[in-house]
Amino acid sequence: MVFNSSDIGAFNDIWVFCEQRNGKLENTDFELISEGRKLADERGSKLIGVLLGHNVKDIAKELGGYGADKIIVCDDPALDVYTTDAYTKVLCDVAMDKKPEVILIGASNIGRDLGPRCAARLHTGLTADCTHLDIDMEKYVDFINTSSTLDLSKTKFKMEDINLKMTRPAFGGHLMATIICPRFRPCMSTVRPGVMKKAEFNQEMADRCEIEVYPVSISQEDIKTKVLDVVKEAKQIIDLIGAEVIVSVGRGIGKNVKEGIELANELAEAFGGGVVGGSRAVVDSGWLSADHQVGQTGKTVHPKVYVALGISGAIQHKAGMQDSELIIAVNKDATAPIFDCADYGITGDLFKVVPMMIEEITNAKVS
Repeated sequence: MVFNSSDIGAFNDIWVFCEQRNGKLENTDFELISEGRKLADERGSKLIGVLLGHNVKDIAKELGGYGADKIIVCDDPALDVYTTDAYTKVLCDVAMDKKPEVILIGASNIGRDLGPRCAARLHTGLTADCTHLDIDMEKYVDFINTSSTLDLSKTKFKMEDINLKMTRPAFGGHLMATIICPRFRPCMSTVRPGVMKKAEFNQEMADRCEIEVYPVSISQEDIKTKVLDVVKEAKQIIDLIGAEVIVSVGRGIGKNVKEGIELANELAEAFGGGVVGGSRAVVDSGWLSADHQVGQTGKTVHPKVYVALGISGAIQHKAGMQDSELIIAVNKDATAPIFDCADYGITGDLFKVVPMMIEEITNAKVS
């Protein structure tokens, strides 16, 4: 098999590695297929999902409902449970044969293990933990204009550039870096779960999605490790990504951290099953655990209601929540940047405002 990663003219199509566990597709698959559809349309190419596992052909069609033109299914007993050796070999074999221009992988535990291995074997680059992707230069420039504080009035861009622009947090989330891979293919990126919006499922698209069963060539000699058992640790983790209501706290709770978090919990409960999030400052201070963090270095969320209590609204935090359907901000500083993206802003002390909010919500439910 002849494979030259620098022969960029030989590569085409946008690929998404579709992760499944125990025969069930991950939600990140649908997010990446939805985003991949946009990129494929910008590039004028096909969107192809690659699904590895055993007895997984029947679940492949669902991916078409979110925009995939074709799903390549690699089915083998050796792929039943994820192992680095087996999945890397099979995904690289298919990539060397088909030559995709782009491969997107979810930044899950599996994706973060698989992506770098494949990039090294394919002799190409990988941008990890991306939060934004573009191919069309005009759309990329518009993204920079709306999502950064940069003055681009005197900046000249190469508008014909069709490389994948992979944007990710850098320097601990204090900066955003956009990375391209102009000399090698495929362009590879791992993408954070929750940052891409999932499209609406379309049954007609699912019905016309092509399924290709790719012949897998894998032997015991290819696998250096063997999974003897899978033990799942029972651990309660805050599900920010799936929450419909999030009440987040920032430095503003500093004068009484315990009471501030209790108020946030009460407000979240008053809304009905909401969860508590926090800014990076809150997590760094040890007031909340890392699974509560919203922002570029935390989780990107799209709840129906997002309440920001005592959060100034640094660009790193806003990047993780500005696409929420309804944003309510409470801050003593009337000039706080959080008010720029808020639908409703309340200037005041959160320790006085939040109890009134809880009372009003409770009374509205009773009436």
